[in-house]
Amino acid sequence: IVKYVAGKIVNIDESIGIDKALEIAEKTINKADIKTSKGQAKALFFLADTQAIKLAQAAIDKIEDKKTLQEILRENPAIDIALFGRMVADDPSLNEDASCQVAHAISTHAIQNEFDFFTAIDDLSPEDNAGAGMLGTVEFNSSTLYRYANIAVHEFLKQLNNDKILTANAIKLFIEAFSNSLPTGKVNTFANQTLPQLLLITLRSDRPVNLVSAFEKPIKSSDGYLNESIKKLAEELNKVKKFVDEPLLTMYVSLEGLSMYEKLGEEKTNLRSLLEDFSSELLSLLEAY
Repeated sequence: IVKYVAGKIVNIDESIGIDKALEIAEKTINKADIKTSKGQAKALFFLADTQAIKLAQAAIDKIEDKKTLQEILRENPAIDIALFGRMVADDPSLNEDASCQVAHAISTHAIQNEFDFFTAIDDLSPEDNAGAGMLGTVEFNSSTLYRYANIAVHEFLKQLNNDKILTANAIKLFIEAFSNSLPTGKVNTFANQTLPQLLLITLRSDRPVNLVSAFEKPIKSSDGYLNESIKKLAEELNKVKKFVDEPLLTMYVSLEGLSMYEKLGEEKTNLRSLLEDFSSELLSLLEAY
């Protein structure tokens, strides 16, 4: 964080050398009650680019008032900090509550791990050495997964200083990233470059609802798990109406064509169409908010 702010200082005033910039950056950061040691923060501290620039200007202007400096660190949080939060052990007043919640992905059915045996051999080893250079096993499975996340739009809007266009665009980008993201661990070993079979988005005015209870009883099927999983999801979406209000918006896009989708909401032809239409509808609702 010290080096990052020092870089902003040099960008603002090129007459300040990097050594001097590092010195005044660390001093200013310390005045904001963030502890450092040898030019580094003692604990991780997430800082938005706009905050770093303002902190750099404060360092140049020799502002040392703790309240003023901490206000800089609270204002204009980066989108990712607003979404996922920030914890500051040294000063809880600088904490940023996350407006996004992300659940662990679960399989919709029972799974049984298998083992991938791997070995490596030294091509240049002596002919009388027939042993492997290394060997081992990696557990893996293949399953139909249910993934869920939510965003408290009203809180997210507040964190982004009531910028409705930025809020709608940020949520659109989050949905796109969430639907296209995959764990990268062992990706070269298993080539898990798969696509979602169904993306369902709801906008609610009362509370978020995770439909994971649809899979409290694991799916059993001799003809694939996908269609049965979607059927259970559609049924659960209908069941929860006994406890919560109807969503203001429900949109989905799918690679499958099933009659049960009529229960889900408004179908979109592709991901791009869904993202554009949802963000447009969301912005209209935010404008009226």
